[in-house]
Amino acid sequence: MKSAEEIMEILEAYDLTGSLRDAAELAGCSHHTVAQYVAARERGELRPGRAERREMLVDPYLDKLEEWVDRSRGKVRADVAHEKLIALGYTGSERTTRRAVAEVKAVYRAGRRRVHRPWVPEPGMWFQYDFGDGPRVNGVGTQLFCAWLAWCRFRVVLVLLDKTAPSVMAAIDATLRAFSGVPTYALTDNEKTVTSEHVAGIPVRNAKMLDFAHHYGLTIATCMPADPASKGGSENAVKIAKADLVPCEANLLPEYDSFAELEAACAAFCQQVNNRPHRVTRRVPAEMLAEERARLHPLPEHPWTAAFGVTRTVGLNTPMVAFEHGSYSVPHTLAGQTVWVRPYAEQVVIVHVGDAGPVEVARHARTTPGNPRVDDAHFPPRPEGPLNRTPRAKTVAEAQFLALGDGAALWLTEAGAAGCSRIRAKMAEAVDLAALHDPANVDRALGQAATAGRFGHGDLAAILTHQAGDCATTANTTEASRASEHNSLAQGTGGWAGLGSEEAN
Repeated sequence: MKSAEEIMEILEAYDLTGSLRDAAELAGCSHHTVAQYVAARERGELRPGRAERREMLVDPYLDKLEEWVDRSRGKVRADVAHEKLIALGYTGSERTTRRAVAEVKAVYRAGRRRVHRPWVPEPGMWFQYDFGDGPRVNGVGTQLFCAWLAWCRFRVVLVLLDKTAPSVMAAIDATLRAFSGVPTYALTDNEKTVTSEHVAGIPVRNAKMLDFAHHYGLTIATCMPADPASKGGSENAVKIAKADLVPCEANLLPEYDSFAELEAACAAFCQQVNNRPHRVTRRVPAEMLAEERARLHPLPEHPWTAAFGVTRTVGLNTPMVAFEHGSYSVPHTLAGQTVWVRPYAEQVVIVHVGDAGPVEVARHARTTPGNPRVDDAHFPPRPEGPLNRTPRAKTVAEAQFLALGDGAALWLTEAGAAGCSRIRAKMAEAVDLAALHDPANVDRALGQAATAGRFGHGDLAAILTHQAGDCATTANTTEASRASEHNSLAQGTGGWAGLGSEEAN
């Protein structure tokens, strides 16, 4: 099948060359095809496609193909239709069948194409949210919560570890706080967190989600089942977010090393898309949001916390909480504050409600009494233990000794471990030697003494003398063998002067 552009190229090549074969060579087709279109132009019957449709082997079976396409509502596969045609005596190729099925499907869909009326949203009325599969972080799957405020096109993308009701409620609360207000309606899918079941086509709402929505003055609406086109805004937001955040061969993004890194990437994505002109409105969504906030309802001061579990107070000295006879760690910055704890499958989820709304701060596998679950990231750096101590000066003499360098600190550590006697007197001796010699050499000598385990009286002075002797020997050797313009290191020829003489013989 030739397009209108290809037909024009064929005819232009023929008008330029005046030869069917030359025109065919230029246009990349058969000279018979050129002849057909030239003849059709002469008859005034030029149109895209074949100039004249030839009779095909599948023509007697077109009625049957139309019947199968109509019965299957346009879903019948060409390979299945080909097998059925062979059983009816069809002798043509599968390629011909595929072309015929494609033509019949195109005719079938032409009169049944769904027509969408443009949606003109009002400020402060609608926001939509949906979910998409996020990247895996350290082998754990994530969910991308993608929300979209319809009028200003402001988007919010959050990362969730599950799609349970408490996680979804926390995400909605964070979204509304990003909007700084509450719209009238929220449109979403028929997830179990929103719709428990359908009775005669009527959705039955989840009671917990209704209580949550009433707290914010929000009305939850759901689209028709299996009809994503009815919330195309959030569907498109999910598609764009996944394309920019989920590593794949197309975007070549690296894998995320931590959940915090993925959260930072989502925040950077929202910052980018909300501060550039939208392709439909030609305006910046963040600027339009400032206008729409005047139409949004006030946001409750306190988030809805009933779904987040039971309350626990974090210990002041030990940032742990108890739940069902087990002990679980939380970030030490929450010491003395209230958190909410709930079970999820074989895990325990801990949520803290702050100025930014409810935020999941910890998630642990369930444990048994006496076996606390501890995450090292929840605690400040470990204090130095009994096997890893570093010297800290408490007197002027100690400060003068340790000021010599790392060798002095190593000597003091090793000398203390070896039970060195009169250690303070030897430290004072090292300070006195540093006043007579280069302090760097004294520090190096202390390091060598610590390595060799030499802590006796006079050992440090002996090592300093040995180092000074090595340096002097090296300097003299270098001076004696140094070459200059008047002194060459090349071998002389004096030894060869007497070669062949009688005295040499």
